[in-house]
Amino acid sequence: MGKTSKDKRDIYYRLAKEEGWRARSAFKLLQINEEYNIFDGVLRAVDLCAAPGSWSQVLSKHLRKNTANPDDVKIVAVDLQAMAALPGVKQIQGDITKVSTANEIIQEFQGQKADLVVCDGAPDVTGLHDIDEYVQSQLLLAALNITTHVLKTGGIFVAKIFRGKDVTLLYSQLKQFFELVTVTKPRSSRNSSIEAFVVCQNYNPPPGYEPTMVNPLLDHKYCDFNQFTGINRFIVPFNSCGDINAYDSDTSYPLNLDGQNTYEYREPVQSPINPPYKDILEKTKKL
Repeated sequence: MGKTSKDKRDIYYRLAKEEGWRARSAFKLLQINEEYNIFDGVLRAVDLCAAPGSWSQVLSKHLRKNTANPDDVKIVAVDLQAMAALPGVKQIQGDITKVSTANEIIQEFQGQKADLVVCDGAPDVTGLHDIDEYVQSQLLLAALNITTHVLKTGGIFVAKIFRGKDVTLLYSQLKQFFELVTVTKPRSSRNSSIEAFVVCQNYNPPPGYEPTMVNPLLDHKYCDFNQFTGINRFIVPFNSCGDINAYDSDTSYPLNLDGQNTYEYREPVQSPINPPYKDILEKTKKL
């Protein structure tokens, strides 16, 4: 991670370090909340695919404003990877495709269910959009499956999605569980990125639905999802968070921002714990 080139290119990367966030993705959740007020009245929240923890940081800071007693706020962060501890956040190192993980989350809430579930998880992208969109759809569906176990009726679900030609199936599935489904693009998300976020409000599963971890997209049977008609087809509204007064994630800004006389480089707030690339770097040094 370069000490100048990266800083010059990415304003939100620099602001994240200056404001104490673990990653620039914190601004995405903050901007989604500005548009949809998803934190209102929330006391119990789940952060799926949480590492390195920037979204858990945002939840920890903002949910405590909803009550006079900070102990009423319960936040559970779930990830396969280890994550550095955060005050007021319970961490579960587990698989979101396992029922045992869902049960462990509910136990942390003392038998109650969550008001809000968020997921900023994404696969290691290949650059081949068709493959990346498919793998991301599997991750989103896994997040939806566990959400049906842990989210209360009327709750909110926010997750990353890669927009592509075959996302109609996902939109239709989400619409079966939520009264209002919107796709949004935070200002801090680069225009060059195919990522966006689905904001699903008022969780209301179909009558008689029983939560399951079965993933119907893994049966390898392909159909043209854009041919759905009637109740099976749903076109999700798209909304952009923020306006032209905010920083543009695709613009290069001077190192000295308004009100600053000198630029001071800051190390990342929290370095990754045992990242996948660590072994490769060690082997490369020995060559």
